[in-house]
Amino acid sequence: MKNAFYILALLFVLSSCVKDKNNPDTNNNPTSLEKTYGFGILNKVKGIWNGPVTSTTMLGSYPEWIVDFRPISANQISAKNELDSLNDIHLSLFITKYKDEYRVAFRNGGSFAGMHRSSYLLADSVVENSSYSYYRFSEVVKGTKRAYSEFYFGHDTMIMRSYTNKYNSLTTSAPHMVWTATLQDSTSCQNAITHFNFPQKTLTKDFSTTFTGANESIYYDLVSDPYPESAQPYLGQATVNYSYSSGFTPAVGKRTFLLITTQPLISGITFNAANMKYRSRYVILSADDYSFTFNYMHPGSYYLYALYDADGNNYFSSGDKASFPGSTFTLSEKGTTTVTPQINFTIP
Repeated sequence: MKNAFYILALLFVLSSCVKDKNNPDTNNNPTSLEKTYGFGILNKVKGIWNGPVTSTTMLGSYPEWIVDFRPISANQISAKNELDSLNDIHLSLFITKYKDEYRVAFRNGGSFAGMHRSSYLLADSVVENSSYSYYRFSEVVKGTKRAYSEFYFGHDTMIMRSYTNKYNSLTTSAPHMVWTATLQDSTSCQNAITHFNFPQKTLTKDFSTTFTGANESIYYDLVSDPYPESAQPYLGQATVNYSYSSGFTPAVGKRTFLLITTQPLISGITFNAANMKYRSRYVILSADDYSFTFNYMHPGSYYLYALYDADGNNYFSSGDKASFPGSTFTLSEKGTTTVTPQINFTIP
């Protein structure tokens, strides 16, 4: 109820940002790292966030999207998410130089129905006061007519709105998606914050000539992407090879969920629902896939649970089968690890 109040209050004050939505802020002069434009968002976005998505995309809307933002360098923060084996997204905010100005860039990229896309947007409008903060990032070459994203922050709340002209088929950008999230946890990112003394006003990528002659700052292949996921620092990968207990065969059409948390969901034989707020990564797979690799994953210690969703309600419930008591693993910087849970317990 408290979070709902703050979200409503944040929506109410958005009208005060309208003047900043139409044109870039020409009053800023970020000609040095010390004046990096949009720097405040690097602090605002830290932590695990969760909330519903309203979308005009082919993926549609869904009741929750979990995003675990953590630093991956002194000047960059990122989060990687998978929905299934064909749809994933990697969000990253970092300091860049473009046209002799220092601004925070927003990279939004991943696979959609198996097709690659990555967009680069630059901070061009910022409002920061004691009640809320607003940051807009616009497509570098064509500006808001092509694509832009807005972030609004209140008290432990975030609203992210994205707009696009749908592959240049419209004369201006139209609503693409809205994510209304609340902060779930701010402890899981603390080790990375300390490790990098994050955030610092240092340069991540020099984009001075990157977009020269380009039609837009949106890319559809890995070869031309100026800052691909494979070039992102610090991150590692965890491969999960799951199996079922002897004698059990998954039914055709059923799904398995792989769920990674930063705190345990099961204590002894008791399921701790309150710790669902510590979910960091998850993916939905066909029950007979048996293997999945979580790429570009934050280093740290984790708990892994595999759930065979027998009733199809997308949740732990009676009759479902789960790995018990769960697996633990630790991922090092740029490390790789393999986890082999067995789905062996029927939830009573």
